[in-house]
Amino acid sequence: MSEDPLLVEDTLLLLFQPDSGSIAGENILFYVLGGAVLADLALAGRTEAQEHRGSTRVAATGEGPLPDALLDPAWAYLSPKPRDVQTALAAIGPELRGPVLDRLVARRDLNRAKGKTLGIFPSTKLTLGSERRATLMKRVRAALVDGETPDARTGASIALLSASGTLPQFHKEIPWSGDVYTRGKEFERGDWGASAASSAVTRTMNAIIVNAVIAAAVLPRT
Repeated sequence: MSEDPLLVEDTLLLLFQPDSGSIAGENILFYVLGGAVLADLALAGRTEAQEHRGSTRVAATGEGPLPDALLDPAWAYLSPKPRDVQTALAAIGPELRGPVLDRLVARRDLNRAKGKTLGIFPSTKLTLGSERRATLMKRVRAALVDGETPDARTGASIALLSASGTLPQFHKEIPWSGDVYTRGKEFERGDWGASAASSAVTRTMNAIIVNAVIAAAVLPRT
């Protein structure tokens, strides 16, 4: 486990709902987490976006160990050949929820306690274990409500949260409004400010997130 949390960890932690102990957006969570992992690979300089016949592919780049073992399966999937973003998300996303949740528990950002529902059925209860979610949420709020320009990681998280359709569920922390909706959609389209165009790495991450958003948009919200 790397010392610094990954973007995919930040994203799942943001989606955690402290009042209910649930994860928002479970129905399309694999697309959201898959997009975050591809973005993590881009931040590490280990993937690039390629235009191919009107679509975007992602390709593995570089050699040697990755900065975090949680990224290994995704990079291994991309290594043989470039993959369409939607295909990559469907392949790597479904296996991420458990390992990322385990990582948040290991970092003590979340607590996990086992119990029984109705005294019979095994159940698991999640609660907050640190202040890191609050710190991340302040950055998200600053961008969505106060109009501040976020760093690339925060911009990516906002785009994924908006694409998941979960932003209204954060009303206590980010008052829901038409302006917040509009700003969220701007992030989905890749309008993250100058930081998104400042380097090849952030441009690649931006392209991956935008395509992940497009792929997630066709999934039902239940």
